[in-house]
Order: sequence, then structure tokens, then C-alpha cells
Amino acid sequence: MNLRQLEILRAIVRYNTTVAAGRVLGLSQPAISNALKTMEEQVGFSLFQRSNNRIFPTEETKILLNEAETIFEIHKRIEMRIEDLKNNRIGQLRLVATPPLGYGVVAKAIQQIQKKKPNLKAFFDVHRYEDVIEYILSHRSEIGFVMGFAEHPGIVSQVVYKGHMVCVMPPEHPLMKLSVVTPQDLVRHRFIALEHGTKLGDALRHAFRQSKQDLHFAVEVRYGLTACALANAGVGVAVVDPLTADSSQYSLAQRPFIPEISVMASVVWAENRSLTRVSRQFIREVENIVHDR
Repeated sequence: MNLRQLEILRAIVRYNTTVAAGRVLGLSQPAISNALKTMEEQVGFSLFQRSNNRIFPTEETKILLNEAETIFEIHKRIEMRIEDLKNNRIGQLRLVATPPLGYGVVAKAIQQIQKKKPNLKAFFDVHRYEDVIEYILSHRSEIGFVMGFAEHPGIVSQVVYKGHMVCVMPPEHPLMKLSVVTPQDLVRHRFIALEHGTKLGDALRHAFRQSKQDLHFAVEVRYGLTACALANAGVGVAVVDPLTADSSQYSLAQRPFIPEISVMASVVWAENRSLTRVSRQFIREVENIVHDR
């Protein structure tokens, strides 16, 4: 007996007549009667007793429907889940990001999307660039966010932000008197450099070479957030991407850095994987945050 037949049987018992059951199910009375006849032939026993043009469920029918109630409950939950998925109300999100994005715009986007979708479960981690790419290729995360993405086999990317690096410092620092900061300005102050061999660290060294200026540093760090923490502690000044500067918990002042160092943030995902609707919505949340900054 299939689910539709059980549904008809249940409706006949619930509404007492084949006419009423047909009305509820959108079927004619003859269709209901024929379905009942087919069911009785299939099971090999009577499902109803007939008396004075009325029908009454047999004990066997009551037992059968009692067992079938679990099936109807499961079916109802599936229908509700389909409706939720259709309206993008539930789901899960597997994310990975590099620190400049993960500790700032991505964290804020998670907060924003979960305000709209309280039942959404997010699985989120922060890793270095190379690990983000590996997470995407191995499908451990559906989407990743990186700075300075370079084309990679099997990876699709979409730019979500473009900007230029800035110099960060405590508000009372002497460099605040300048409208822009250059490598020549930095040589007179303790400098916190981004690590050689990283994309932004190498871009910074290239800018110094453009200005025919040697890069001397007091401290070298891998991540811009670390540089911001040291700048806040009075160790020196740093040049970081603007998303990191804005997301820092510290009250650091900023000045444009010349020569300009372009930075670009991208969302990436596996070429052989289609994005879910909730992932696409999350990308829009990130874009809205970076555009409103």
C-alpha cells in the first residue's frame, strides 16, 4: 500500500464518508470508492464494515492507520523542510577565510545572516591563504574568502572588494600631521612590516623599491591584525589592508599610503560545485558590508 492509498484510507476514517474524503483530497466519490476497493483487494481483508449506507473502519484498519501515523508525521516534516529550503529559511554554511577577512567582514556577515536566519548553522574557520585553497578544493568548505587571489586550477573566484593599503598608527602619532604617508616618511619611525614572502608583505617591499627606499623594520609579522595590535601597543606604525584596519578592535588612525598598493578581496569556490542559495546570499551580505564601510 503506497502513501497516497494510506492518505485516502485515513481521510475516509477521519471524515466518515467517501464523499467527504473525496472533497478534502480533491477526488470524486467514485475515485475514492475505486481506490478503497483496490486497497481491500491488495491487503486481502475488509477495511470497512458497511451498514445502512454507512461505513465503519474495522479493527484491522485502525491498527493499520495507527502504524501509518508515523509515516504521515515524517512526510509532514519533509514537506515543511522542503518549504523551508524553498524559502531559504534553514540550511548550513561552511566557510573558511584568511585572517584579514575572517576576523572582520566575514565575522560580521555571519552575524547579519543569522539575524535573518536564526536556524542557520555556520561552520567557520580562519587559515592562511594556501590552506583556504585546499579547504575549497577538498570540499571541506563551500566558499572561502581571500586577499589577492591568483588563478588556480579548479577554483572559481568573484571579486567582492577593491581598495588600497593604509598606514595605521595611534591617533597622537606625529605622522597624523601628514595627509599621506610615504616610504620616506616611515624611515624616521619604528616600522612594523608584513612578512617577506606573503602577498601583501612582498607588495609593500615593492613599493619601497619604487620609492628607492630601503625597508627597515622593528618587527616583522605575518598578519595585518598582529601589526595593528603592535601599533596599538605603541611598538610602531604599520601598513595594512583597509579591511583589516577597519575591523581592528583598536582605535587606530589611518592615512593613505603612497605609492598606492592595490588590494583585492575575493570569494572562491570549487569549479565542480554549484553554490547553494544560502551561500549566494552570504556572499551578498559580505558585499553589502564592504560597500558600506
